[in-house]
Order: sequence, then structure tokens, then C-alpha cells
Amino acid sequence: MTIDSLAFLKTLEQRVTLTDADKAILKSNAEWGLQIAPQMADHFYAYLGRDAEMNAILNKVEGRVHRLHETFIQWFHQMFTGMDDWGAEYAKCRWHIGVIHVKIGIVPQYVVPAMGVVVHEVGRTLKIDGKPEELQESLGKMCMIDLAFIEQAYVEVSTSAVLRETGWSEALFRRLVATGAASL
Repeated sequence: MTIDSLAFLKTLEQRVTLTDADKAILKSNAEWGLQIAPQMADHFYAYLGRDAEMNAILNKVEGRVHRLHETFIQWFHQMFTGMDDWGAEYAKCRWHIGVIHVKIGIVPQYVVPAMGVVVHEVGRTLKIDGKPEELQESLGKMCMIDLAFIEQAYVEVSTSAVLRETGWSEALFRRLVATGAASL
């Protein structure tokens, strides 16, 4: 199974109703986004660091947290700029981020609540800085799109691994998953 990251991005944009107006407000606040990105990274990694399991993953490699902090700042700012107007490069980057999460073992059960912390802290900062509520809504949509990329990476990587190891067809695998889910 392979994913067309741009097609996936466009589907997600429709599902969260990300509009040109959303993109415009994000772009017009890109400098502000870059300014608050380090603070949001601090909240994100402080939250993750309070969990013993996640803290062990984050600190498994010396210097990883520092590198991830810098990567977070780039990621956060890119939600405001869209890199290439939320095109193929943005989609490719988001897919890569999802795959990296899978590789280092940062599963959605950690990422989703940590993203919730970021959304909450952005909301507080927006109010303090007198930013429009529409900016929070637009950024929230982008956060949901980025979360979907991370979650889809887990689905795709897991499915591909099972198909490769077992030799099963995709149709058989999906039928087994549906059957298993029905029995829960």
C-alpha cells in the first residue's frame, strides 16, 4: 500500500473545510506563528516529558529532544506558511513526519493529547496577543490535518508490514480487520 500524500492532503482539506480564507489568515500571521513556536514546543515536550514511557523514547538518544524541539518549530511555522501553498511539498513533508513518528515509536496515543495541549496553549496565546478567533479555527484545522497524516502513517506502515510478512492480499487483510472489529 502506498499513499498519494497530495491527494490525501486535498481530501483532508475538504473534510475539515480548510478554505482559501483559512490559508490567507494563516499566511498573514506567519511571523506571529514563528514567534510563538518555541513556546508551543516547550508546552508540547513538557507534556510528553511528564509521561515515563514517552520520556524514555524522547531521551533514548542524546540530543534527540533538542533536535525535536527545533523540528517542532519548523513544523509549527509551516502550518502558517503552507511551504508551497499547501501543495505537494507540504503533503510530502507531513507524510514524512508521520513515518518518522512510526519509526521512533511515538504512537498516536501520545501525539493526539500533546496536540490538544498545543491547541489549548495557542488559544490562550491568541487571546493574550489579541489575535482573531478565525486564526484559532484555521490553525485548529491545520492541526487536525497534520494529526491525520500521523495516524494514517501508522495505518499504512502497519498494513504494509502485515501484508509483506504474511503474503496476504489487501482485500483479505481488510476483511480480517473488519471481522475482528465486529467481534469487539
